[in-house]
Amino acid sequence: MPELPEMENYKILLNELIISRPITSITINRDKSINMPAQSFINQLNNASIIQVERRAKYLLFHLSNQKVLLLHLMLGGWMFYGSEEEKPKRTIQVQLSFGAKHLYFIGLRLGYLHLLTKEECNKMLSDLGPEPLKPQFTEEIFLNILKERKGTIKLKLVDQHFISGIGNCYSDEICYEAQILPMRKLEKLKETEHRKLYRSMLQTLKSATTIGGYMEHPLYVGDKKTGSYDERCKVYDREGEICPRCKNKIVLIKISSKKCFYCPGCQF
Repeated sequence: MPELPEMENYKILLNELIISRPITSITINRDKSINMPAQSFINQLNNASIIQVERRAKYLLFHLSNQKVLLLHLMLGGWMFYGSEEEKPKRTIQVQLSFGAKHLYFIGLRLGYLHLLTKEECNKMLSDLGPEPLKPQFTEEIFLNILKERKGTIKLKLVDQHFISGIGNCYSDEICYEAQILPMRKLEKLKETEHRKLYRSMLQTLKSATTIGGYMEHPLYVGDKKTGSYDERCKVYDREGEICPRCKNKIVLIKISSKKCFYCPGCQF
């Protein structure tokens, strides 16, 4: 599932590609991917333009010239491609927004969705999200204060969108690895020095992953060399049985409340 760095990368690239270009046509191939009858959805989007793409947590918000918002959550298996009809992947397209000869294809939206909302409806849907970890106001001291009121397994708290928004399975494991902390430990049992290491590792990991395009498998457009570049840099995620680059022990996979969790037993404590 795409996480904060993947969606931030999409946001940056899409703001370069589609801003202020009128939507010339809309194709809906799966009604369940949207939140209203297809014709109503099409009527409200036709000839509107996207004036800004914003990210909140794992969501993208496409702000439209008609004051509406397209809220996207890719969920598990969802991705996007931007290009011509000749360039599009040989995959099932659930929703397609056309900008003349170029199209934005929404692919793999079996669990994901693209909902057309008012700004008020959108804000209400996202109102219970936790703080954005890369916002300047999310300081180390604020993080420490939040931890004073929270208990639970580190892995599960990091992926809890009410606790901190945007982190999922991949980056929770990478953050714990960078902090040299076992993901199955309890937040309330950590020392303050470990809380601080967790915060710094979180910022370092998310910033680094965002800068190099996240771990998404598919490029956004033909010639996109950035998207997915972080995949080969993951230290523990999806590396079961491989050698830890820090201590040379083997990476282990366990499950914590049905969530896959990768870590190094040699240098995480």
